[in-house]
Amino acid sequence: MTAVHETQGGAVLSPTRRRIALMALALGGFGIGSAEFVSMGLLPQIAQGLLPEMMAANPDQGLARAGWAITAYALGVVVGAPLLSLLAVRLSRTRLIVVFAGLLCVSTLASGLMPSFELTLLARFIAGLPHGAYLGVASLLAASLMGPGSQGKGAAVALSGLTVANLVGVPMLTALGQAAGWRAAFLTIAAVFALTAVLVAITIPSQPAPQGRRIQDELRAFSRVQLWVVMLIAAVGFAGSFAVFSYIADIGQQVAGMSAGFIPVLLAVAGLGMTIGNAIGGFTTDRSLDRTLLVAFPLYIAAMVLMVSVVTDPVGLSIAFFLTNMGHATLGPAMQTWLMRIAGPSEMLGASLHHAAFNVANALGALLGGMVISAGLGLAAPTVVGLVVASLGFTMLLGSFALLRLRSRRFRRELDTAQVPVQSPEAASAR
Repeated sequence: MTAVHETQGGAVLSPTRRRIALMALALGGFGIGSAEFVSMGLLPQIAQGLLPEMMAANPDQGLARAGWAITAYALGVVVGAPLLSLLAVRLSRTRLIVVFAGLLCVSTLASGLMPSFELTLLARFIAGLPHGAYLGVASLLAASLMGPGSQGKGAAVALSGLTVANLVGVPMLTALGQAAGWRAAFLTIAAVFALTAVLVAITIPSQPAPQGRRIQDELRAFSRVQLWVVMLIAAVGFAGSFAVFSYIADIGQQVAGMSAGFIPVLLAVAGLGMTIGNAIGGFTTDRSLDRTLLVAFPLYIAAMVLMVSVVTDPVGLSIAFFLTNMGHATLGPAMQTWLMRIAGPSEMLGASLHHAAFNVANALGALLGGMVISAGLGLAAPTVVGLVVASLGFTMLLGSFALLRLRSRRFRRELDTAQVPVQSPEAASAR
């Protein structure tokens, strides 16, 4: 007899239907990861195509300006993640996932067709708007399909598309962009989103719209100081890796002496690290959120230290880039789950805010890396910036944990004084 699985929404699925549904959700993440990270791998081609005069006069300035396309997309995510989550609070999640996939398709298509740098910036900003909302809804739907107690695994499923994109999609699309032009890469990604919209509509079981939730209810989550603190930790900590990733094509070629043809391989190495790290993070987060953070963060920083020391060596840079992205990806499910727990009933908002913070990191990293390059400090300078910023994020994490434990001890002392049975509040624990 075929086993079945009942989702939190009440739908009964066969194991095969469930696996296909999860793969459909991850496919959208694959498209998102491809669209976001291929811009970094094709940054020299984008700069040459849209800013030819600036590239001819000053290539470093041209690359730094082209990096604005990365920043524009990231800012779109920052704006769109909370905004679309709030506007969609009373809509069915299954309907939302189809709409968001459709929006991603249209905006990515526009990104590949715009004739000028300014219009491309606008298209990249619009493309970023549904990014966080899609991944937030996908995380919740995946957790529902997988059953109770699967927040970390649900986040990992949604994020798995991002990591596989970096393992397979980004290298292939980078090679395609180098051979056929950067626009061809974006047109291909638009087709991925079109397929995603069709597959999620067919495979994801229908869920009713939430009842009794209002925008005012969702907005209460923003009154929680801890929510802002965790978002800041994610934004600063992840900016370290993006300061390097945004300019990795030029760092690899001009600092480490790699050929242009090896850059897709370097991106695949990063994707392999992300895929492994995401799987580890999803597994460990559901067992201990705080231990995952306290172990993965130092390993991530150690990888950044290695990168600074071996940036001129192609083999050393490849190994350090692998380890950096593995550490970075291990932190992803933990940070998203932490935000979802803090947000409480506003879990879709919490999930989407992770991606907003992630893309603040993307924008901040690209900005800081571009600034040191423009200042004439050389293409190796972003690795030092990345290390400093990542270390600052970890320091903030340790400070946050110290304050949470202080609050917990104070709470226990107050209860002991009042002779009330001790039970630490959930908000005071990272677990």
